[in-house]
Amino acid sequence: MTENTQTPSSPHSELPTAYTPADVEGKLYERWVERGYFTADPSSEKPPYTIVIPPPNVTGSLHLGHAFQHTLMDALTRRKRMQGYESLWLPGMDHAGIATQNKVEQQLAEEGKSRHDLGREAFVERVWQWKEEYGGKILGQMRRLGDGVDWSRERFTMDEGLSKAVQTIFKKLYDDGLIYRAERIINWCPRCLTAISDIEVEYQEDAGELVSIQYGEGEDTLVVATTRAETMLGDTAIAVHPDDERYKHLVGKLIKLPLTDRSIPVVADTHVDPEFGTGCVKVTPAHDPNDFAIGQRHNLPNMTIMDERGVITVHGPFLGLDRYEARSAVVGALRQQGRIVAEKRPYLHSVGHCSRCSTTVEPRLSLQWWVKVETLAKNAGDAVRDGRVAIHPVEMEKRYFDWVDNLNDWCISRQLWWGHRIPVWYGPDGEVVCLGPDDEAPTGEGWTQDTDVLDTWFSSGLWPFSTLGWPEKTPDLEKFYSTDVLVTGHDIIFFWVARMMMFGLYAMDGEVPFKTIALTGLVRDERGKKMSKSFGNVVDPLDWMDKYGSDAVRFTLAKGANPGTDVPIGEDWVQASSKFANKIWNATRFALMNGATIEGELPPAEQLSATDRWILSRLNKTIAQVDAYYEDFQFSKLSEALYHFAWDEVFDWYVELSKTTFFAGGEQAKVSARVLGEVLDVMLRLLHPVVPFVTETLWTTLTGRESLVVADWPKDSGFRDDAAEAEIGSIQTLTKEVRRFRKEQGLDDKQKVPARLDLTGTVLAAHEAAIRQVLRLQPEGDSFSATATLPVAGATVALDLSGTIDVDAERKRLTKDLGAAEKEKQQAEAKLGNEAFLAKAPDNVVDKIKGRLAKAEADIARIQAQLATLPAA
Repeated sequence: MTENTQTPSSPHSELPTAYTPADVEGKLYERWVERGYFTADPSSEKPPYTIVIPPPNVTGSLHLGHAFQHTLMDALTRRKRMQGYESLWLPGMDHAGIATQNKVEQQLAEEGKSRHDLGREAFVERVWQWKEEYGGKILGQMRRLGDGVDWSRERFTMDEGLSKAVQTIFKKLYDDGLIYRAERIINWCPRCLTAISDIEVEYQEDAGELVSIQYGEGEDTLVVATTRAETMLGDTAIAVHPDDERYKHLVGKLIKLPLTDRSIPVVADTHVDPEFGTGCVKVTPAHDPNDFAIGQRHNLPNMTIMDERGVITVHGPFLGLDRYEARSAVVGALRQQGRIVAEKRPYLHSVGHCSRCSTTVEPRLSLQWWVKVETLAKNAGDAVRDGRVAIHPVEMEKRYFDWVDNLNDWCISRQLWWGHRIPVWYGPDGEVVCLGPDDEAPTGEGWTQDTDVLDTWFSSGLWPFSTLGWPEKTPDLEKFYSTDVLVTGHDIIFFWVARMMMFGLYAMDGEVPFKTIALTGLVRDERGKKMSKSFGNVVDPLDWMDKYGSDAVRFTLAKGANPGTDVPIGEDWVQASSKFANKIWNATRFALMNGATIEGELPPAEQLSATDRWILSRLNKTIAQVDAYYEDFQFSKLSEALYHFAWDEVFDWYVELSKTTFFAGGEQAKVSARVLGEVLDVMLRLLHPVVPFVTETLWTTLTGRESLVVADWPKDSGFRDDAAEAEIGSIQTLTKEVRRFRKEQGLDDKQKVPARLDLTGTVLAAHEAAIRQVLRLQPEGDSFSATATLPVAGATVALDLSGTIDVDAERKRLTKDLGAAEKEKQQAEAKLGNEAFLAKAPDNVVDKIKGRLAKAEADIARIQAQLATLPAA
């Protein structure tokens, strides 16, 4: 779409006196969607710019982490759209296997039923019903935030197209020998009754117990320590380091396993740390990943001692006990035999919990489906190493390489009913058949489909290309793949990012899924503490949106967005951003009432005042600065730059300095009104991607044009005027110094004070009226008496403070301050003159004292000047 250039209408009376976000945001958003501003056209000749949204869970609702990342993605796509790109921000949701199944199972439990009462087919239908009725709440909340996504392309990881993509790539990987089935150790949730991925395991410090157990008899004894005493029932060896002289005589011998009728070998393995504990570790291959690896190296048997619910299945006295009951019983039995050498209770240690139900995860040997990742992971690493994909910030590359270079095969099967069912069929005579999306399932007696479903991350790993129509060669895929930027948290670089890289390169013949990975930090509270329900510091961003508006939430999040670092946020900061939105509103209303306009060409430089040339120079520098920050994903810096340009330079300086011109009227007022219109036009365009609602309302009022969403992004014209910047800089210096002096005298900035200005021979001479306006300085009058004289910026400002300050009290205060500053100077000089001190003191300490000396000298000069301005007693 091209920018609408209709003639501006009269704006002066169209803006309410106060900005109320609730009256604006919802209506504006629906107007944008209805007009198709966010709908991308694959037939467009514009260059493409694509971002796919990290798909939120269908069970989820908008939290501050979503709001944070969505703000950044929205800003990127809005700016690119304004720059003339065919900008696609593609939305969608993840089916979230475990989380969604748990929701429906909870519903059934309230009805006194389980999924098994319904059966698989009816249960899956029930989940679809739940999804239609309750799922996708977050999509409506994304509208509240202002997400400029292409709703016509909304996808779901279990819709028909994405299901076809899943089955296609599974078949391709299977046929290429990259998917296989094997018994390995996995994370198992005894409550959800499924394998879970690493990212679905949350670690926390639990208070358990550490017991040291004596194995063997007589001289052939060893001591091992464990926090899971019940697993000793499945021990099949004890391991020591091959170079540990203490145990070399025992390597290869059989040692009696307590509480059982079994003996187990002592094996030598370099995995054991001889410096840790006793240097001996029990080996339970079926219930620990490290032990499983040791078992593989030494051909040890895998002995499973508990079922899928964590119930002991072996050894009479403990048979049928829950794992925690068994732990206590085993320790008690060992204690009776005198085999407990030491006990530590409580013993704090890191324990994995299921992120969905908080149950302690149990490492478990299980027959599962796996992806062989060696080649896929190498390709994912090479794509970053050779520059096809950039990671931002670059410091995060190391974490990425640490992961992909050491990636283990990926367990992709889950023991659930909700998800993409594994497309493998088993025949009555041991046949195994993997089906593609166009293959027909085998018929006949004895054929059954694998009951497992795929890990949610399997389907979301296809997201950048499956959402664009793959495996079909669609116009969307041709136009918008590969995507430009992936904006996501550094916490899932290992899981989702790596899987998308592996699958994208594999499925798309080496073409990367995204050109840049822009990693963000996590949102924390104002004290930098992680947000958690248990901490009571979780914030619903919708509450803040209701109270302060979506723009305020967005601007606060963007201001905190330094690449890769965590983002603290508090309500005070959102409130400050709300004040900024109101400042933009009020200042623009003032400008409009004083004739600010975009009509007509901008006057040439020779017709502009120094103030006009200054603000246009600063405007173009700000455009260049903001563009540079966008390209470097420096959202915090670009937001700060816009904030200070708008508030400090436009509103606090340009508008204030121009008031005398506006009030005087005439041709110069018209020129400045056109300049102010230009500045507001560009400033609102620059702000729009981050704060879209208030800027849209103000800009359409100012210009009479259609929408900022499809307006042109500002370009740096190259206009610079260093002389004008220096001239206005002198005014700012004088103003700040006088204001500082007034503050020291206890005078309010708005309090009017008689003054005599001697600006002769300075660039300030042409600005006397503006200076008096800004500083609230009255003409000197007949009874003027200079009680204070300030030399600044080559000029002199004489103030008549009689009747406003107590001169005697002020002289006493300043004399006291002067004495303190002189004492500070003497102390600093004494230390810096002490050779012994200088020889021993670190450089940073010496530099600090030098700084104290410089400050003391500056304070002395300042105070003496102030004393000189006071009238004689």
